[in-house]
Amino acid sequence: MTTRPRTTQPRSRRAEHLRASPPLFRSPFLDRLTRVHPAVPAALYGPLAVLLVVLAAPRLGWAALAGHALLGYVLWTLTEYWVHRALFHLTPSSARGRRLHWLVHGVHHDHPDDPRRLVMPPLASLVLTGVPFAALHLVLDGGAANAVAAGFTAGYVLYDELHFLLHRPGPPTALGRRLRRHHLRHHFQDDSRGFGVSCPYWDHVFGTAPERTAAGGAAAR
Repeated sequence: MTTRPRTTQPRSRRAEHLRASPPLFRSPFLDRLTRVHPAVPAALYGPLAVLLVVLAAPRLGWAALAGHALLGYVLWTLTEYWVHRALFHLTPSSARGRRLHWLVHGVHHDHPDDPRRLVMPPLASLVLTGVPFAALHLVLDGGAANAVAAGFTAGYVLYDELHFLLHRPGPPTALGRRLRRHHLRHHFQDDSRGFGVSCPYWDHVFGTAPERTAAGGAAAR
């Protein structure tokens, strides 16, 4: 188990470090692509999810449409959990691999309050949604594939927007505060646990639920 030690920095310096937004590339153009407004995922993929439902509806009954969309959402939650656990938190052995890992996810753990790096850049999200979309159309007919893809895409939008909100203080609901505590334990208490952001139940299923301790880093937030 890897537990992050509690910092001894003054609170103001610690807050500045968490909000810092270091450049990832020397090229200003490339670096700009790593900074994304939180509305972008919903603006790009929300209409796509609706379009997929419209395309699927004439070929499926409403019950089948809802069932396939629900299946797509479940597939998204498993993708979210396992990509976070197995890919974002792998430990590369080479210097180049460690650099790539830091670019993909490590920078978020070093500076988790950077507001423009809390949702995925469009190029990364196109891969994460495009590959499953193509795979679904290889194994299912058009209507079923589009319905499952709609649920998968909607799940992705929910995840990215929720991830942004969980890094902002003061969620207005009890569920929001519970999800925020779960996610911040992953950041500040033990980053080898708590991989589900929108789907913390998978952490309980797969045995990676964060331990509830009074002295965890999340409590300091």
